[in-house]
Amino acid sequence: MKKEVYITDYNCVTPLGFDVEANWNALLEGKSGIALHQIIENQNPFYASVINTEELEKEFSKNFGHQSFTRLEKMLLLSLQPLIKSHHITEKTAFILSTTKGNISLLKNRTELPEGVYLSNLAGKIAGFFGCKTKPVVVSNACVSGVMAIAVAKNMIQAGRCTDAFVIAADEISEFVISGFNSFQAIGSEPCKPYDKNRAGINIGEAAAAVYITSEPSENEKLQFKVLGDSAVNDANHISGPSRTGDGLYASIRNAMTEANVIAEQIDFISAHGTATLYNDEMEAIAFNRMELQHVPLNSMKGYYGHCLGASGLLESIISMESALHATLIPSKNFKETGVSQPLNIIRENQSAGIRYILKTASGFGGCNAAIILEKC
Repeated sequence: MKKEVYITDYNCVTPLGFDVEANWNALLEGKSGIALHQIIENQNPFYASVINTEELEKEFSKNFGHQSFTRLEKMLLLSLQPLIKSHHITEKTAFILSTTKGNISLLKNRTELPEGVYLSNLAGKIAGFFGCKTKPVVVSNACVSGVMAIAVAKNMIQAGRCTDAFVIAADEISEFVISGFNSFQAIGSEPCKPYDKNRAGINIGEAAAAVYITSEPSENEKLQFKVLGDSAVNDANHISGPSRTGDGLYASIRNAMTEANVIAEQIDFISAHGTATLYNDEMEAIAFNRMELQHVPLNSMKGYYGHCLGASGLLESIISMESALHATLIPSKNFKETGVSQPLNIIRENQSAGIRYILKTASGFGGCNAAIILEKC
């Protein structure tokens, strides 16, 4: 029999706040981090979800003094610090980093390749700061990285490679990232509207998130979720476009639900990817319908946080667990009229609901798709 694996602690750093409580309260009030920002010189401002650098520096100095770290590293350290204070690091504690671009900003105006730009070095720096005793693991698989990092921790624990794990995730907005999405003409000219008829593309965001995963939860833990099932499937359709039939996402959801031993009628809530692009939203709608999940309450958090790349999956998993703890469904922001061909039960307003089983999904460039099933204990 496989070991049971639990998430018992988490934290996040976003434009809506530097801890989970601040984020949750902001979401209840319908606040969004998305606003117009001037990111690239000589280009018009565009909508994005950006952490206030001055506030970030102030919060970091309050917790860590004036130590020298990159902006992204400061986000990671702030997100992880509360968890480190609450959980003991041993020789069997794993450290897993999810990111797509890491310290990519270090490349700006450089002719040589700085050591800090390597993802392994970023993971090692953060893990080493807190005294982690094992070699860090990096998960960098486009926008499914955050969800996959949870799955990697679960499978490492069940395989006996570790007893517990700190999983962290972060990406920041940079000229490189913006230029890349611009090349696909994917960035929206207004705040994004996942699944809406008038959606016009992605808003990029930035965030850091951290979770603690263990096989030995405390009986006194108020926050306790089992990671019941996971799956990652690549549909190999296109470098940036998902399979139009949702094959990869469908297979990921099916496999995760099979491992979790739950059926469609048991799923209480879906935290979907929902990027507000034409093909992603349509593909997801098809996949959810193929799994007979079209009646399950569903939201996308992209209208609040934008698309935070490697941090999205972990951040959105945290918010979904907060929803379960507070028995409250958060609406999919900016959604008004269905813009996909298949029916979905899009959440339109704050509402009370008993949430036991959560399906979290993610999809990304290269045809990657991932899903996990979480159970509130």
